[in-house]
Amino acid sequence: MEWLNVLAQNSKIPFVAAWALGLLTAIAPCPLATNITATAFIAKTINDRKKVLLSGVLYTLGRMFSYTLIGAIIYFGADTFQIAKLFQGNGEKYIGFVLVILGLIMLDIIKLSFIKGGGWIENFSDKFKTKGLLGAFLLGALFALAFCPYSGALFFGMLIPMTIKSGLAMPLLFSIGTGIPVI
Repeated sequence: MEWLNVLAQNSKIPFVAAWALGLLTAIAPCPLATNITATAFIAKTINDRKKVLLSGVLYTLGRMFSYTLIGAIIYFGADTFQIAKLFQGNGEKYIGFVLVILGLIMLDIIKLSFIKGGGWIENFSDKFKTKGLLGAFLLGALFALAFCPYSGALFFGMLIPMTIKSGLAMPLLFSIGTGIPVI
């Protein structure tokens, strides 16, 4: 039991725990699928290995932005339950729907010929594809918001209480854990 007391009093444990929660989240079904998608997106259009690595880091920074923003909102007084309910109850429905529709449009399965031949869609698709670095950041920020029940429980049920107790460094470490598979 002596080792348990030493472990509980060690100030580094929450930081390691936050990072480990990020790793556990990265292998959850929803984040794993988004990480695979992000990896495919990043590797598809970039030929330079350094840019691929930088894109992975920017994807992780995008996740870091979203997780830290949510953590800060709760840390400074928002109701954790209401925020969790917003993302877990509705977030993946909207994000999933938007991603499926955008994917079908980009693959030309859905053609929006009624809007000037769909030219603005093609321009958007081309700009997003060629902006691998900015696109990676935006993809990370968006995909971080896709909470499934498991990842939501880890984030809102375990990480947020740690954040309230130990500070806003917790979401940062959590984000690094979730982004490691893409990096």
